[in-house]
Amino acid sequence: MPYRGYKNGIGGEVMPVRDVLHGSRCVAEAARLCDVQVIAAYPITPQTHIVEDLAELIANGELNAEYIMVESEHSAMSACIGASATGARVFTATSSQGLALMHEVLFIASGMRLPIVMANANRALSAPINIWNDQQDSISERDTGWIQLYVETNQEALDTTVQAYKIAEDKNILLPVMVNLDGFVLTHTIEPVEIPDKEEVEKFLPPYEPQVYLDPSDPMTQGAFADPETYMEFRIEQEKAMKRAFEVIRRVDEEFGELTGRSYGIVEEYNTDDAEVLLVTMGSVAGTIKEVIDSLDEKVGLLKIRVFRPFPKEEVLKALKDAKVVGVLEKDIVIGLGEGALFSEIKASLYPSSYRPKLLGFVGGLGGRDISMDNVREIISICKKAIKEDIDEVHWIGLKE
Repeated sequence: MPYRGYKNGIGGEVMPVRDVLHGSRCVAEAARLCDVQVIAAYPITPQTHIVEDLAELIANGELNAEYIMVESEHSAMSACIGASATGARVFTATSSQGLALMHEVLFIASGMRLPIVMANANRALSAPINIWNDQQDSISERDTGWIQLYVETNQEALDTTVQAYKIAEDKNILLPVMVNLDGFVLTHTIEPVEIPDKEEVEKFLPPYEPQVYLDPSDPMTQGAFADPETYMEFRIEQEKAMKRAFEVIRRVDEEFGELTGRSYGIVEEYNTDDAEVLLVTMGSVAGTIKEVIDSLDEKVGLLKIRVFRPFPKEEVLKALKDAKVVGVLEKDIVIGLGEGALFSEIKASLYPSSYRPKLLGFVGGLGGRDISMDNVREIISICKKAIKEDIDEVHWIGLKE
């Protein structure tokens, strides 16, 4: 789908294009808008459409980029590391087992402070083999030093991918960013979107100008050996950059809002004023929860976590402080602990605070099982029950007997 801004309105100003696109195409369009220079591509369901669409954009002359077809996801990330180290703006995409295969080199990308952007089409991990959506893959990589952003809609996937480059390339951050969109639920679903004008995006995101990069005329070493005398200092610098990322993410989101009229924040609070029951989640299921909340005449709200790494403790505490019961719905499970990772992190965030809402964890949607509006109503009913009596802390939703 060739795209160019078109002249419309008073003065013939360039307007954004409105279209209906798959989530995969939205991510590809975002990479085009950002003028990525190197793409390392390996197909895996349900991510394949992203790199296919990028190949089409390059073939049609709409994107001037080097397209590297590699033999595995490990190679894809390795190629991105090499290209980024030379100062190029790079992109890749993956999913599930592919992301898991990258595990070793994800640490390298972050440790070398390379501003790589990767789209991850969230998909369940084997075994048993499953190609449908849950968020176990990205949750399993939460400690690799990547900023992790989760999106609810195709529009948010496009916008967040554009924002990701400005966040990653900020000289005070220089960390890779993973944009997570639910596989099939978004990647293969068509939604109306607005594609920003490319000239406006170029003003928002100027060409990447690395401060340190590999140059044959001025040889240097990156990712060198670190002994016990220096290794910890490298790690704490990553942590400091993660903490600084909050300020940059907010600023970039506000600037993008000024450009397009759309901004998303660190978290999104939906109907949270005076809410006695507050649900917390990440990704596309937030839309289902909003539909249920809108159908009820009850004090129920939603906190959508958009930024999972760094973890937004302050925003979570502020949003949850007046709720009587908090229900955390997520598509992952920490085997051996018996609860979801998001639930664990919210519990940890609440621990030093002076208030204690009842906290319940809900595990659902694993392997692509549908989380229906009835499931959400069931969760709300369980949370309301917990206001008056003690009940189990963790519940599996939609589980067959």
